[in-house]
Amino acid sequence: MTNAAPSSAAAKPENAAETRKIVLKEIGAKWGKFSEQDLSALKNRDDVVTQIVAKYGFEKQQVQSDVDSLMKGRHI
Repeated sequence: MTNAAPSSAAAKPENAAETRKIVLKEIGAKWGKFSEQDLSALKNRDDVVTQIVAKYGFEKQQVQSDVDSLMKGRHI
């Protein structure tokens, strides 16, 4: 059992990195005005919302809802 904890802890960063990669790909697919550089600079949900509002001029409340829907509880 003691051996399982270190491997679980080691797996978390890989899962987080993979989740980030997937979420950023989905954001890029849904909102095509993001360059690869724009996507890699995104830090969190609020940053995503702010950038979409700035690039597209959509209402913040709607963007927040759309981003929450896309992220499905995941974090970047």
